[in-house]
Amino acid sequence: MNSKQVECILELAQSLNFNRAAENLFLSQPTITYHVKSLEDEVGFQIFSRSSKGVTLTPAGQQFCTALRNIREELKFAIEQGQNFSNRYQTNISIGLPMRSAIFFLPQAIEEFEKTHEGISVTPEFIPLHSCDKFLRGEQDIVFAREEDMKRIPDIKIHKLFQSHIYLISETTDELAKKEKIFLEDLAGRTLMVGGGSQPELRVVQQRVIQKLGLQNFNSNDYETTLINVAAHKGICLAPGYLNDHNNEFAWTPFDCKETISCVLCTHSSDKRKIILELIQILQNFYAENSQFPI
Repeated sequence: MNSKQVECILELAQSLNFNRAAENLFLSQPTITYHVKSLEDEVGFQIFSRSSKGVTLTPAGQQFCTALRNIREELKFAIEQGQNFSNRYQTNISIGLPMRSAIFFLPQAIEEFEKTHEGISVTPEFIPLHSCDKFLRGEQDIVFAREEDMKRIPDIKIHKLFQSHIYLISETTDELAKKEKIFLEDLAGRTLMVGGGSQPELRVVQQRVIQKLGLQNFNSNDYETTLINVAAHKGICLAPGYLNDHNNEFAWTPFDCKETISCVLCTHSSDKRKIILELIQILQNFYAENSQFPI
């Protein structure tokens, strides 16, 4: 399978017309036909059904084209990244994190790091919340994680970054948003959003609030769904400060509890590169110097 075959298949899947696909790709209709037929012969199944009425995707073809689109996007990304690095960089450090706010000072750290490390690129790679699969497969150099999730994993090194506190998320127009700190009794009569992949420390706080106040609770599938539900006036929620993107769409108010979440950076024990530790030290310094920053 080559790139020309992929382009012909995907264009025909979009237009469902050989002549139109040929025009869009600036190829002849026989050329399109040849590439499509040769790929069908190679994979061993029909991608398209042909009839007097036109062309349609077979069920196998629909699934195949979906996978092809994903492969094409990944290939395009790989080529673009390769072009970036060949032009400016000799070495890359990849950092896995679930969202930009998780390592809020990463942009400043990258800027400071690259001032003294010419030719070394730092690339953030966004991963699902609480997932370190790419790091564990050796595809990332550094990963942001909850310390408790990483303690029992062999062959990694843990670098403490900060303690994340628990905050109440409410609409900016909510009366609770006017308070400097939220106490348990302030939540009486409210509906609390729970679930959404809450960390164990957070679940402890959620259950304590629900049990002591007898609150109604509303299950959310994930963090983004929870925010939508808060904006839809369905309730309020508790969340760790590192999820706060600081765009002022919601009010984040400190919640009175002793629980915190230890957030760390992890590296591979086998990776002895000095530049990795230097980048981590810069990040640690930013958090130490900005100890009043709400996280």
